[in-house]
Amino acid sequence: MATIYPNSHFNAETSAKELRDAMKGLGTNEDEIIKVLVSHDNRQRQEISSKYKQLFGRELDDDLKSELGGHFEAAIIALMTPTFLFLARELKRAMKGAGTDESVLIDILATKSNADVKTIKATYQTEFNRSLEDDIRSDTEGNFQHMLVSLCNAAREENPKVDAGLAKKDAQDILGAGEKHWGTEESVFNLVLCTRSFPQLRATFEAYRDTSGFGIVDTIKRETSGSLQEGYLAIVNYVWDSNYYYAESLYNTIKGAGTNDDALIRLIVTRSEIDLKHVASAFHKTYGKHLQDFVKEDCGGEYRKLLLAVIGNN
Repeated sequence: MATIYPNSHFNAETSAKELRDAMKGLGTNEDEIIKVLVSHDNRQRQEISSKYKQLFGRELDDDLKSELGGHFEAAIIALMTPTFLFLARELKRAMKGAGTDESVLIDILATKSNADVKTIKATYQTEFNRSLEDDIRSDTEGNFQHMLVSLCNAAREENPKVDAGLAKKDAQDILGAGEKHWGTEESVFNLVLCTRSFPQLRATFEAYRDTSGFGIVDTIKRETSGSLQEGYLAIVNYVWDSNYYYAESLYNTIKGAGTNDDALIRLIVTRSEIDLKHVASAFHKTYGKHLQDFVKEDCGGEYRKLLLAVIGNN
């Protein structure tokens, strides 16, 4: 269940004027900006942005950037950006500069439908005049690269029906490529994890436990390491329960000494119109604490207020 829905009383002109009033003159009314943006879904925000330009001859995003700052600005701009464009920019950011943020590549590519991956790839090409696959190849290597390229090709089967015979065969193949093999044949893991449908994978994981006596997670942890392991585990955990997968992802952004604000913003904003309410419930069941309470402890000021509003504590 989402936490942000389309506004049933939507009026782009009224909202555009409210945003302009919140930013003109001395000072900025951040509460009004939060109220307007969180009370409309992404499609409506795009219409508000267009109306803002028509009425005032100004770019709404530019005005928001000039009035705001820090993580609050980043979260506001994330809300204002069309979802697939935002994800394409996140992928580009993850591969920009000296290092690569592998976790961003995994989180975006391992959990999306074929249609979503294709849209992200097309958006990336349009925005940066570059191929997403080519950039992945230039920034990653080895079996981790092979996994990402497979995911980037959006070839996952989407038949909701489960083939029990195939599940048993795939389970046997994984067992032969891992626990019963000297070394690990990652290509077998890759073929199964990156091309089988999510319902088929659930059946495969159950068959694997019945066949081997091992859980697939334990086998992946024993047979792989580093970013490849992280990627395989992301697929497995998402397949078992997407709500708990995102709950764990959110927990990982705020546990420990520092907060990964880029990831926190991406997860809260992109799930807000899909399943954030269910994710927050899974978070509470898993960690014994409300997601809102973690945000209150780790974030401050208007940034905290905005995230709480998106989560639903408004």
